[in-house]
Amino acid sequence: MENVLHVNLVKELRQKQTEAEKILWYKLRDRQLEGAKFRRQQRIGNYIVNFVCFEKKLIIEIDGGQHNEAPTKEDDARRTRWLEAKDYQVLRFWNNDIILNSEGVLEKIKEVLK
Repeated sequence: MENVLHVNLVKELRQKQTEAEKILWYKLRDRQLEGAKFRRQQRIGNYIVNFVCFEKKLIIEIDGGQHNEAPTKEDDARRTRWLEAKDYQVLRFWNNDIILNSEGVLEKIKEVLK
């Protein structure tokens, strides 16, 4: 039952992407960035990450303003520690960074992928 709930949540998240997620996905999909294959809204353990490149063990998270509030910041830190313990590198960007400076964000991702 839990797996079905995760599958439904993933489908819902893909359908209700934020503007920042749409912008970044347009640039990450189809191996456009350094030939890396990214997937969106993927489950890793008990978490669903925005974007992941399994080959490079790279996760990209996009954060809105709610991620700057105390309970969410603590949850994000716990989540990042867990993912890093599984040998993933986690990059976090604010929505505004992607909307206003997508080329700078892409450059940072390229640096990590090389």
